[in-house]
Amino acid sequence: MGTAVHFDCVTKRFGALQALGGVSLEIAQGEFFGLLGPNGAGKTTLISCLAGLVRPDSGSLRVLGQDVVTDYRAARRLLGVVPQELVFDPFFTVRETLRIQSGYFGIRNNDDWIDEILANLDLTGKADTNMRRLSGGMKRRVLVAQALVHRPPVIVLDEPTAGVDVELRQGLWEFVRRLNQEGHTIILTTHYLEEAETLCGRIGMLKQGRLVALDATANLLQRFSGHTLTLRLAAGRPLPECMAPRLLERQGQLHRLRLAGVAELEPLLAELRLAGCQVEDLQLGAPDLEEVFVRLMRGEEAGA
Repeated sequence: MGTAVHFDCVTKRFGALQALGGVSLEIAQGEFFGLLGPNGAGKTTLISCLAGLVRPDSGSLRVLGQDVVTDYRAARRLLGVVPQELVFDPFFTVRETLRIQSGYFGIRNNDDWIDEILANLDLTGKADTNMRRLSGGMKRRVLVAQALVHRPPVIVLDEPTAGVDVELRQGLWEFVRRLNQEGHTIILTTHYLEEAETLCGRIGMLKQGRLVALDATANLLQRFSGHTLTLRLAAGRPLPECMAPRLLERQGQLHRLRLAGVAELEPLLAELRLAGCQVEDLQLGAPDLEEVFVRLMRGEEAGA
């Protein structure tokens, strides 16, 4: 399997702000990759560099071997980008917008593929509607359609479901999964961490312009997260002191404890019984990407 996207020590400053501090990573062809980080971490700047909208101060970026600076046209044809911002021309219908977008890439007679995109994004009924008459969610669907109109092998989705209803979100991900199964490389940035956990096979996390984590999603969950046990104890008996290192949160008689695995559940309940604690309710929580994200942003190490 070859390399779809290659970032080599990419840096970028905006005045005194270091937006990117030497980001290096490779994304394989056919991969579904998640790029996560808090606001201001450098995600959009990195994507803008990849799309040729921002020129890096140093380093190089390549799409399927094409340098985005020296081979801009070739690299851009290989890339489809869905931006965060709702940018649209208010003078054209949806179909006209997609035909014009096809023309930017020198593609004519593209209506069959446009019809397929419209159907998959539930836009067929809006094909002849002027862009300015669409809702925000519909406009975002058109942005996705524009990114796909030239059938790019690499698709970048920058917060594609922000402000989008649940029905569209499910339909969009079904379509994107299909594209990925057909061999398209997908790069996703999102603040919906459950989406990244479900969709992405590998995740990179940025913090203040630097890559602080890069691994398979399952490995990150295993290294930085774990099962949690939420207990409601009857009044009268405190949590045993030996369990204090496990305690993540306490609200009255409600305690949330960390477990390394499900195998620790029964011994822990046995310790509670020996201590005379009565469990009124309990809930076992699975490993969670949100916890991984929060711990990495706090600078914690695996297993801490």
